[in-house]
Amino acid sequence: MQLTAYTKEFNRNLQIAFPVMMGQLGHVLVGLVDNLMIGQLGAAPLAAVSLGNSMVFIALSMGIGFSFAITPLIAEADGAGDIKAGRSYFHHGIILCTINGILLFLALLVAKPVLNYLDQPPEVVALAIPYLEIVAFSMIPLMIFQAFKQFADGLSQTKYAMYATLLANVVNVVFNYLLIYGIWLFPRLELEGAAIGTLISRFFMLWFVWEILHRKKKFIDYFKWKRSELIQTDIFKRLLQLGFPTALQMLFEVGIFTATVFLAGLLGTNPQAANQIALNLASMTFMIAVGLGVTATIRVGNQKGLKHYKELRRIALSIFLLVFLIEAVFAIGFILMKDWLPTFYIDDVEVILLAAQLLVVAALFQLSDGLQVVILGALRGLQDVKVPTLICFISYWIIGFPISWYFGKAEHLGSMGIWLGLLAGLSASALMLYLRFNILSKGLIVRKTKLKLS
Repeated sequence: MQLTAYTKEFNRNLQIAFPVMMGQLGHVLVGLVDNLMIGQLGAAPLAAVSLGNSMVFIALSMGIGFSFAITPLIAEADGAGDIKAGRSYFHHGIILCTINGILLFLALLVAKPVLNYLDQPPEVVALAIPYLEIVAFSMIPLMIFQAFKQFADGLSQTKYAMYATLLANVVNVVFNYLLIYGIWLFPRLELEGAAIGTLISRFFMLWFVWEILHRKKKFIDYFKWKRSELIQTDIFKRLLQLGFPTALQMLFEVGIFTATVFLAGLLGTNPQAANQIALNLASMTFMIAVGLGVTATIRVGNQKGLKHYKELRRIALSIFLLVFLIEAVFAIGFILMKDWLPTFYIDDVEVILLAAQLLVVAALFQLSDGLQVVILGALRGLQDVKVPTLICFISYWIIGFPISWYFGKAEHLGSMGIWLGLLAGLSASALMLYLRFNILSKGLIVRKTKLKLS
């Protein structure tokens, strides 16, 4: 097949992916602004936010992973022109995401005493707990928002969630400013003010996406609630079968990156700081791959619903090629600017040198990290989640983590060893996931051909 068969899809892929990328980038930027505003209060409040958010991030990754089950089912129903099925998946998804949000809120409350056993400074823990309690409650509106977002994504309407996210980020910054510092009529609540700002912004985000979607003509049929269609155990079961493994996939990946933070901490303050700088830079470019991963889920799900399996494979391969080319550009950029980028974060020469070394490894795993998240998206579009979950576990925790743990010791390769483990795990994941997609997509084409012949 000629290269143009793949490159002609680039424009459509980017049209769907761009709003997702912008929404993800908005989250990153507001997190940066939050840290800058809280940092004005001192080191302890900033450390407390980092500590509290480390627990929230784990819960958040599982919740978002769970909600991903909605998108491929909606995309398949949309491809097949089955509005009734799409409406049922949407409504059941809202119910499950609401329950999930409540459970995550309660889980964070139950888990908060863990903060006392992480060898953190007492004053930091004292500040982190009330912050965590408020932000934990925001998991409820956030998970319901995710149900609306994944529904709209499944219909290839990714821009509405982007609008909601970006506007909510503005709301968050405004209320942070008013409540952290006690501006105008508002009380000075400092860290708790930041948490309340997050809570308000997430309720706003939910209200906005509901308000804009239910008024659009194209979505009217999906917002017709019928009691006879509301509670169907087979729909709940299908969502759980897709959602739970996807949540585990995200947990395994988030877990391995979180583990690098602790491993770097064992090497000392400077290695941990360098590790954080490299991780932050890598996370920025990862948002591009996340957007294309969502695109893969949507477009593969559509083609699955249409039963156009040759098109499915061609479109998926076009997305794999696109993410590879984009991440290759980032990889070259990391290598060329490795000595300059860390200077935006810190002026410590030793930390800059360590971070520069890590960026060389980060440049290499840009390719495999981008590919693995996009191939996972394509497999999710095929509603294949169990085997990919096993692949993620093997790649990150059987292959990657042991390498990071052994070679990450001071007497071996130190920080470089930790990141070589990440590179190995992500590369193994990308390779095995591609082989899985290759087998499944070719199998669909062969079976359809046999049915035609028979």
